Amino acid sequence: MAGLGVDVGGVIIARAGDEDTSFFGKRPMLTPPVEGAFDCLALLAKMRFGGSVHLVSKAGPRTAALTRSWLHHHDFFERTRIAPENLHFVQERGAKAEVCARLGLAHFIDDRLDVLRSLKTVEHKYLFVSGIGGHAVPSEPDGQVTRVHAWADMVEVVARIMDQSPATGSWR
Repeated sequence: MAGLGVDVGGVIIARAGDEDTSFFGKRPMLTPPVEGAFDCLALLAKMRFGGSVHLVSKAGPRTAALTRSWLHHHDFFERTRIAPENLHFVQERGAKAEVCARLGLAHFIDDRLDVLRSLKTVEHKYLFVSGIGGHAVPSEPDGQVTRVHAWADMVEVVARIMDQSPATGSWR
């Protein structure tokens, strides 16, 4: 079964500042998730990818620790049924490509076009623009990347790409 990779900042955790994964100042656990992220990831994990959904995030030690705490605080792993050991941190964005290759991920969701273009072993790349808040939407992707505006759309796009139509009423 082909695996799914998912960035965290701007894709699961809404951006609160200019960084990829940023938090609300002295109250980082109050930073909201991107609308629909938990429910749609739970559905994708169950209906399409089984246990092969991995979070791959660029983060230094401090942000990695905050991210891990945020995910636990919001019951992310319980709500999505994504295994906690499927959380991977890298120090540089380019290292996401190495993680994807090692895990054999065929799909990847990120809010950065440069990251998606660097993922040479990933067949299906999705530019997610819903979680970037007031930030400028990245330039129009080329034919190798599919732009997706919201999590509900993501489920539809992945279903179509995997050459199956979603069952009526069970995808949202």
